[in-house]
Amino acid sequence: MRRPRHLSPEERALWDRVAQTAAPMHPRRAPPAAEPEAPKAPEPPAAPPAAPLPRFRVGAKVDHRGSDDLLPGLAEGMAARPVRMDARAHKQMTRGKLRPEARIDLHGMTLAEAHTALNAFVLTSQMTGRRLVLVITGKGRVRDDAAPMPARAGALRHQVPHWLSLPPLAGAVLQVTPAHRRHGGDGAYYVYLGRRR
Repeated sequence: MRRPRHLSPEERALWDRVAQTAAPMHPRRAPPAAEPEAPKAPEPPAAPPAAPLPRFRVGAKVDHRGSDDLLPGLAEGMAARPVRMDARAHKQMTRGKLRPEARIDLHGMTLAEAHTALNAFVLTSQMTGRRLVLVITGKGRVRDDAAPMPARAGALRHQVPHWLSLPPLAGAVLQVTPAHRRHGGDGAYYVYLGRRR
């Protein structure tokens, strides 16, 4: 492998230190002219200092309240969205006090079947004047065959909120929240529909 013609500043400094300790083999010859230094590349910006790790003693309890997830959970993501419906009705809905007018159970369907069924159900519900419907996805199960990459359980549970935010359903849906435990909890969603125009 051929070396580049120009030495880096570090290599040049090292060479100069070695050359000072060496005795010339032919003292009568003039030393070779020094190579011009290559222009220095701009230094990358310094990274912010990393937060110090908390002290840990063998036998101490671990605080599991923190999360290493890069994405927020489904409930946190939905809670961060603005309320687009009546605030009083939203509070009643999240407490399970409103009764869904219709429901669809997507258990056992493939993603393609569930997407088609969800589109038809939501659009039909809006056309018939329903305001609150329940979409049951199930909580999903953890599969061991996903190793070595971690995977979140419940493909339908994660896809349904995404589908509800895309056309053709985005124009019909005002609000999506996880259902109260009396209506399925983490395995179902309340979908509040806007009035048909």
